Amino acid sequence: MGIEDLRGMIRGGVLLPGDAGFDEAARPWNVAVTQPVSAVVNVSDAQDAAEAVRYAAGAGRQVVTQTTGHGATGGIEDAILLRTAALNHIEIDAERRVARVGAGVQWGAVQTAAAAHGLTGLAGSNPVVGVPGYTLGGGFGWFARKYGWASNAVRAFGIADASGTRTRVTADSDPDLFWALRGGGGDFAVVTDLEFELFPLPRLYGGRVMWSADRTAAAFDLFAELTADAPAELSVWLQRYQIPGAAPTVALDFAYLGDAAEGRELTKRLDSIDGVIADTRGALTPAEIGRITAEPTDPSPSLSRGELLTDLGDAVVKTLIEATTAPLLNIQLRALGGALTTASPHDGARGPVTEPYALYLLGLGLPHLLADIRTRFTEITDALSDHITGSKPYTFLAPGESASAAFDPETLTRLREIKQARDPHNVVRANFPIND
Repeated sequence: MGIEDLRGMIRGGVLLPGDAGFDEAARPWNVAVTQPVSAVVNVSDAQDAAEAVRYAAGAGRQVVTQTTGHGATGGIEDAILLRTAALNHIEIDAERRVARVGAGVQWGAVQTAAAAHGLTGLAGSNPVVGVPGYTLGGGFGWFARKYGWASNAVRAFGIADASGTRTRVTADSDPDLFWALRGGGGDFAVVTDLEFELFPLPRLYGGRVMWSADRTAAAFDLFAELTADAPAELSVWLQRYQIPGAAPTVALDFAYLGDAAEGRELTKRLDSIDGVIADTRGALTPAEIGRITAEPTDPSPSLSRGELLTDLGDAVVKTLIEATTAPLLNIQLRALGGALTTASPHDGARGPVTEPYALYLLGLGLPHLLADIRTRFTEITDALSDHITGSKPYTFLAPGESASAAFDPETLTRLREIKQARDPHNVVRANFPIND
């Protein structure tokens, strides 16, 4: 069968190269990544996804699924790209504290639906990130110190396997595949829906306090103080920004799972640094979590690098204070710990992370900036080499990096064995294939 035969198999739309709208449909959220795929399938339901996988298996092609393409990495020439926007159903079972969502749902929609019941999912910081990609890779955001990985909150996956057979995967029905999908990435099956636990969150307090760059040293000192004794309910991130055309700044962002009075008391040291140029602290609902970092919600080009740090000693702080941010947009430091350190490797592929801090470097992925951005990544990480473990969260991986960096050797071996058993012909492809 030729690729044109897909049109007769799919109830949704199929776009092929040369069709009107194909280039836009193939473009991921990170527009710095090119995707010269052989077809874009806009699935109308889970059966469409299964038919597309069945066709790919018979035609010797790969299938790549994207909700938004935030984590797109390229390298998918001639693949079939599944777009899942139509799988946008959300069902909240408030009594059982469970959400059932389609693979086209973004986190902002989940949070809005859950907030109506005083509940939250384990969302990230950006409301337009898709639920499946974030969750399959582990997923850690503002609530991870209290509740752990988003992947470990999943109770069931609806999938189309590598042969195109639809099934529901739980810990009881298929423990190996369930374990792999909980944090091992999307290399094992096409996920069409997820069922995951929600958590009570009647009150939330958070926001950003920002200063000019001359307060950077003071902000680092305060970040170290706040995170040294922070309860699991409090998460704090430090941000150094260099937005083109604007003066450099430094900010402390935080979220506290509790009432405003408690949150103000825990973070009152933020008032010890004068010269505040922005202050967004206040009570929030789970639906408003994206307001803290106010990340871009429109597609944009980006280039990133993430690392895990062993400590925040004098040498690390000196490097991160003295490093010039430009040509990067952002140097971000997250305090980890809490429930992330106690995650059981038996619950999912994304086991515990013992490093106390995560570093995230971000640049604007424009062609004329790429070489300088990569040079700055190397300069900063080389200076921190004695304090970087080389391991990193799956969702922090960047194009050109390997999934092997996200897992310990035992976990990686088990994931590869599951991939071989469930998809020996490599029909399903994740952003970071487990065998690379």
